[in-house]
Amino acid sequence: MDQFLQAALEEAQKGYAEGGIPIGSVLVHNGQIIGRGHNKRVQNGSPILHGEMDALENAGRQPAKVYQESVLYTTLSPCPMCSGTILLYGIPKVVIGENKTFMGEEELLKARGVEVTVVDNQDCYNLMQQFIQEKPQLWNEDIGV
Repeated sequence: MDQFLQAALEEAQKGYAEGGIPIGSVLVHNGQIIGRGHNKRVQNGSPILHGEMDALENAGRQPAKVYQESVLYTTLSPCPMCSGTILLYGIPKVVIGENKTFMGEEELLKARGVEVTVVDNQDCYNLMQQFIQEKPQLWNEDIGV
């Protein structure tokens, strides 16, 4: 597995261990992780701290050029909110661990020129399936069902 997707998966596992939703993400610029995070909606009582949002928050304020030269790795296909943030900051490439559990706004991202790569990683998928089996109500809340 790619080292950056592995780092995103480690973030997802942290979220799971904390009793949250196991989705992790890292923002990579010039081959270095500048932000990492995981879904903290449960832990922080936040309506918006998805894994991608947490990684961007932890990257801190960056010049536009940094975002425009970065790659966002995420264990699960990004939702409309996270996809909108990707577009807002001009992140040109997103690497997705899996999209079988949830299909986010990949077509929107592609239509707006973002390079989208789906790795179809079994570890990312298995973690989400385990979580959904254990906490289906929490999963439905996270995806707005």
